[in-house]
Amino acid sequence: MLTKAMVAASTKPMILSILYGGEDYGYRILQRVKEMSGGAITWSDNMLYPFLKRLEDDGLLSSRWRLSEEGRLRKYYRITEKGRAELDAERRQWLQVHTALASLWKRLPSPE
Repeated sequence: MLTKAMVAASTKPMILSILYGGEDYGYRILQRVKEMSGGAITWSDNMLYPFLKRLEDDGLLSSRWRLSEEGRLRKYYRITEKGRAELDAERRQWLQVHTALASLWKRLPSPE
């Protein structure tokens, strides 16, 4: 199980990465995170929507309301150019941390 701190730290790069592939709406973002993490990460609506709003306020996302194929009005989010630049920066930072940890952990016994 992931700690709250780990989930919080990874939220922005995960959302930006998902939306890098195209626009999507909140419920599908929740489902994609759950799928991609093998169920290890499950976000609630109460966590996701304020976070999406903050990313939008920061200029990293834009949104628009539109009708879904089922006829429901949904808010769709997409990454902006500023969001793409932020994703590049986040990705570089996470890869640096991953590389350092992988190097350090080579010396440790395998977890059981």
